[in-house]
Amino acid sequence: MTGLMSIEDAEALSVDKVHDLYRQYVSKSQVALMTSFGFGRELIDRAEGAYVHTRDGRRVLDFTGGVGVLSHGHNHPRIIEARRKFAEQQRMEVHKTYFSPYLAALSHNLAAVLPGDLDMSFLPNSGAEAVEGAVKLAYKYHNGRRNTVLRSDISFHGKLLGSGSLTGSSQNHFAFPGIPGVSTFTYGDLDSVRAAVEATRDGKGRSDVYALLIEPFSASTIRWCSEEFLRGLRELCTQEDIVLIFDEIYTGWGKTGTMFYFMRYPGLVPDVVTTSKSFGGGKSSISAFVARRPVFRKAYDSLHDALLQSTSTTYYGFGEECATAIEAINVAVEEDFPARARAIEKVLGPGLERIAKEHSDIVTDVRGAGALWGVFLGSPALFDLVGKLAPGGLAKDPQFGTKVVTCAVINALYQDHDIYAYYTLNGQNPLVAGPPLVATPAEVEHFLERLDRTLASGMSRLVTRFVKEKVSSLW
Repeated sequence: MTGLMSIEDAEALSVDKVHDLYRQYVSKSQVALMTSFGFGRELIDRAEGAYVHTRDGRRVLDFTGGVGVLSHGHNHPRIIEARRKFAEQQRMEVHKTYFSPYLAALSHNLAAVLPGDLDMSFLPNSGAEAVEGAVKLAYKYHNGRRNTVLRSDISFHGKLLGSGSLTGSSQNHFAFPGIPGVSTFTYGDLDSVRAAVEATRDGKGRSDVYALLIEPFSASTIRWCSEEFLRGLRELCTQEDIVLIFDEIYTGWGKTGTMFYFMRYPGLVPDVVTTSKSFGGGKSSISAFVARRPVFRKAYDSLHDALLQSTSTTYYGFGEECATAIEAINVAVEEDFPARARAIEKVLGPGLERIAKEHSDIVTDVRGAGALWGVFLGSPALFDLVGKLAPGGLAKDPQFGTKVVTCAVINALYQDHDIYAYYTLNGQNPLVAGPPLVATPAEVEHFLERLDRTLASGMSRLVTRFVKEKVSSLW
């Protein structure tokens, strides 16, 4: 075997060579898509805190927060030190027949942070795996006697076959096989949930629903459930013995102003909660689902069933991943991440509302909580007409015009103002202002001032420039 690349070889690659290797070995369409933006035509040299530094010397404010992963910021010194010590001391990474002190301590910390008897943890790698594990737990809790799982119409729970079938996102434009018995209710509508439960009853009036999966705060649409709705779900699920699962993959660890979004409502406890993203401190690929003790014990806590979930996977509870997450939780608690998010909201919320008023011809809405906000941009009628004439599947996309407008703003923020932002692919495709929780008020003000300046330059100019750059990137 010849021609293998070393780490040093990888670090020396030019951006053109990286694009070429992606085209050959990853996805040529991904290159075509991402080079539409300035950040797709550059490489990052290093990253620290709220900033990334490009190879050509630019210092870019990362207002994406790593799409939920980087609440701690890039390369938080305590996270780096925890991983350094683990490697330096040659700690054992994984061995399923030895007990792990790191897994034990991390599970304890999860139980300490979460309310009620949310005490029993499982620690896979990704949010999608955590969601599927939670649903699997609920199915086993009912011993396979129920066959329906409920999810909302705007949900996003992952892209694996199982989690993808539990996702009600517009991204799901291809019909993959999935979990059987998935039924849908309207987000935030308790009557819709009740109707979905009623539709499953048998001749004896017994419900067939084994789990109900909901995001208390939908990060992909910037919508959230009311307290009345969430408490209504809890009451209904208790009455019907349905396992209530809260997906807080994105919103956990302080992002919206409380440690988990649902914890703003005292006494509200789901049967299972899922978490990932910033749970790993921006360095560790780790997730968790945490179940109430009686739910877990009924499902798995027997000698016969103990290996159905808890130690049956190879990549589960790796030592360094758990050690990283231990430190990430301690940082989130000791640095009071919820308070940091509330401080960001005090600047970001009023600032975005002011911008919406000043640019009401472009901005249709702003909403959010803590350090997670959406800026909803309108699409002029002319852009919608262009979308209908666009080639291929683009003409079928009702959000085509909105996506072009939002992409044009994101591109200008990056090219002209060294600010990195993103938009969601679900719902109304808002531009997301989701800074890491280490961002300062001054950095938030800087983002607001530059967003204001970008919008003031005029939508026609922004879109024309973006389209020209997109066309040129294809040649």
